[in-house]
Amino acid sequence: MVVQVETGPVVAIFASDRGPGDPERASLMGEVGRVFSRKGARILCLAEGGVIPVPLITAARTAKGQVEILADTGIVLPPALAGVPITVLPDHGERMAYLAQKASVLVGLPGSLVSATALFQTWARGAKLPVVMLNRHGAFDVIRGFAADVLAPALPGHDRHVQFAETAEDLWNKVVWVVEQRR
Repeated sequence: MVVQVETGPVVAIFASDRGPGDPERASLMGEVGRVFSRKGARILCLAEGGVIPVPLITAARTAKGQVEILADTGIVLPPALAGVPITVLPDHGERMAYLAQKASVLVGLPGSLVSATALFQTWARGAKLPVVMLNRHGAFDVIRGFAADVLAPALPGHDRHVQFAETAEDLWNKVVWVVEQRR
């Protein structure tokens, strides 16, 4: 008898704990890490230029989640992240291509311009990947407007590729939905 083990989607999460609103963003990252890990997601995080989403990774690991870090050559992990699997690729373009290849879905959390830029650079490399953004405090309202005004008329079914969520649970539900739409 063969037993098939269900594994959750590989979710590339783009987040930063740098800049204004650090405590709230750290809390939000922790909530997303816990929710996604409890639901069985395999989380892939980007660490570049010394920016590492530590709260997301530590919360996911505490919830017994699977996390992999994709990093540049300057990576120095804090002791709290010892033992987390890490893949180091020296070239930024290679890292974006790796994320686009490995992920089932791209997720953007409110954060810095650097994390948002990395999200969209990765999407450009894997344009068929769905993107779900946590629109806390209207962080992605500009993108939501772009999706409604530009993508909707130009790309039939754009809502199967770009979604917006308001809470961590809603974010997970939309991740599951967009992944199902690809099947």
